[in-house]
Amino acid sequence: MKDFLSIFGFVSPKSYNAVNTNGSNVHNETTESIDLQQRRRSKRSGSVVVNRFFHETVLLEKRRHSRCAVFLMLMGVLAIGTGSFILLADPYDMLLKWKLTLSDGGETYEIWRKPSADLVLRVYLFNITNKDEFLSGKEKLKVQEVGPYVYRENLEHANVTFNDNGTLNSIPKHPLVWAPELSNGTEEDLLILPNIALLSIASVVKDKSYFTRLGMNLLIRQTDSHPLVEMTAKEFMFGYETALTTLGNTVLPSWIFFDKIGLIARMYDFNGDTSTVYTGETDVRKSGLFETYRGSKHLPHWYRNREECSRVSSVDGASDATKFPSLIQPDDNITMFRKSLCRTMPMEKVGEAVMDGFTVYNYTWKEGILDNGLYNPENKCFCREGHCLPEGLIDVADCYYGFPIALSYPHFYKADPKLVEDVEGSFPNKEKHETRFLINPVAGLPINLDVRMQINMAFGDISAISRVGRFSHMVLPMLWTEISLAKLPDDLLTKFNIYLNITPVFFSAMVYVTLICGPLLLIGSIMRVFCKTWEERRDTDIEGDMNYSKKHMKYINTDGKSSLKNKEVDMYFSSLLMPRSGSSPRDTIVRCPPADVDIV
Repeated sequence: MKDFLSIFGFVSPKSYNAVNTNGSNVHNETTESIDLQQRRRSKRSGSVVVNRFFHETVLLEKRRHSRCAVFLMLMGVLAIGTGSFILLADPYDMLLKWKLTLSDGGETYEIWRKPSADLVLRVYLFNITNKDEFLSGKEKLKVQEVGPYVYRENLEHANVTFNDNGTLNSIPKHPLVWAPELSNGTEEDLLILPNIALLSIASVVKDKSYFTRLGMNLLIRQTDSHPLVEMTAKEFMFGYETALTTLGNTVLPSWIFFDKIGLIARMYDFNGDTSTVYTGETDVRKSGLFETYRGSKHLPHWYRNREECSRVSSVDGASDATKFPSLIQPDDNITMFRKSLCRTMPMEKVGEAVMDGFTVYNYTWKEGILDNGLYNPENKCFCREGHCLPEGLIDVADCYYGFPIALSYPHFYKADPKLVEDVEGSFPNKEKHETRFLINPVAGLPINLDVRMQINMAFGDISAISRVGRFSHMVLPMLWTEISLAKLPDDLLTKFNIYLNITPVFFSAMVYVTLICGPLLLIGSIMRVFCKTWEERRDTDIEGDMNYSKKHMKYINTDGKSSLKNKEVDMYFSSLLMPRSGSSPRDTIVRCPPADVDIV
């Protein structure tokens, strides 16, 4: 209550009573003096409480202000430090390299070890439509493309062991599973197709002695073998029994260790094959690429101790199409090796695109790689025993047990036009027959691919062998294949979208945000401190001026005597007072406060 009265007395106007000079003036003076002194003490006591309350509030405000300024400064320093670290250390690059390295149990390793992608093999067979007319010499050979016969390829790198030098060993496996829902035809379709056993043996013995050829001719007639026979599609692809094959397996087991001949079965024969692959520990760009195949960095059938062929015969750094080099640059040289190709195939970049939200480089086989030295002298290394096949073919007999097998692009695309003219039914088309790879250059991940190659039989002069003379100096198309990856599974797309698209954008945004907001926070904290300091100085100056004014507003000196200035003030206040009713001005005096009472 005292505080309330003190505050009320402080804010309410002061009043002074006019008194007369009769006998009661002493009593009134004494009463008024005591009253004023009590009011003064009450005022001062209340002011102490009020001042203490406001003083503590001001201290709390100062502390809160200081904490806020320090917090802003720390946040600014932290933001600048974070932005500088991201800019200089590049944590995304470290994260990416860690993810791309093949480590036991890692995501990329599991994708490489057993890909979940839907990889399919499409096989197109060339059915011969004029068997009798061709064999009788009346017409040139006519073929008709049938299929595709589609199989899912369950690729796996089995029996993986890690080495101490940043590599790992594995055994490649490519089991095929029939996919009837994707096929145009059945495996039991009856077709007229080449007798690979007879034609292959004829090609092998054509340069042998007369007596060897004579014995072979007798064997052909004895077994009633013919160059063109009816068989099912499955038999032609995965093997059929013939008397010649059985005889070869019995008499020459070192040459033919199987009792059935099938082109797809021979393409996918990985028995005894091993590969050594880089993990990326020492160079992340090589992650998932070959170091050696079957224990060698070179394919022996092309190398043959010829130093000039060391580059084209090397598998070191080649891809099996599961994963290509990481962090690809536009002018990098990329190669692919697969056993069925019998060589490393160089690729060239022909464009860029965006697929499934990823930037991809478009690759195809390098121009002129099947010219057999016609334009590129280095390709003469693929001429077997000095004999070069026509442009557009590559002799791979050494990879197919000495059979006269030659690879080309489907329908002799980009090959010598004479090959198309000699056999009716070939219609080369770029869109249908060109190989293409769509590869993400950061991860080396194939987003889409279509690898297309054709298997042919290329004959020399086999006119001395019974029943096969019509095939002399002929290139006979048998089938062509397409290994295709339409798209990655959705779970892989989601993972790689996070790693390759979202994460780098996040780190880039962090750099901009932290390096912009950090300095702003520092400036804000400095400005906050400066403004608060300026306000405190201003308040101090105002308080000093008020104290100075109070000191000079006292109208009673310490010795109780009035100065000239105080008397003038007294006269001024007296002139403001009005006389009470019923009294005359000359009977009225002004009763001033005691000498020690301030005006304010």
